Amino acid sequence: MTTKEIFAQRMRELRQQSAQPQKVLAEQLGVSVNQVSEMEKGTRMTTLEKLAVICRYYNVSADYLLGLTDEKRPPDSPAAPRRDE
Repeated sequence: MTTKEIFAQRMRELRQQSAQPQKVLAEQLGVSVNQVSEMEKGTRMTTLEKLAVICRYYNVSADYLLGLTDEKRPPDSPAAPRRDE
């Protein structure tokens, strides 16, 4: 799998695991639902700023979203609070 495919799959899985519609994530990112859909299909990527928002929102590392590791967070790092809490 390519980085783009891994990113798309993991982003979709995180959103679905939190039982949120694409609209909620789109609002967090300040983008359209269509853009979130395209990211989840792997036909569009995102900016570094929005990648950071996604990581904070779902409390995962960028390395995880990009497929560089299978660990959602480094084992010795404390879980960071979500931005919306």
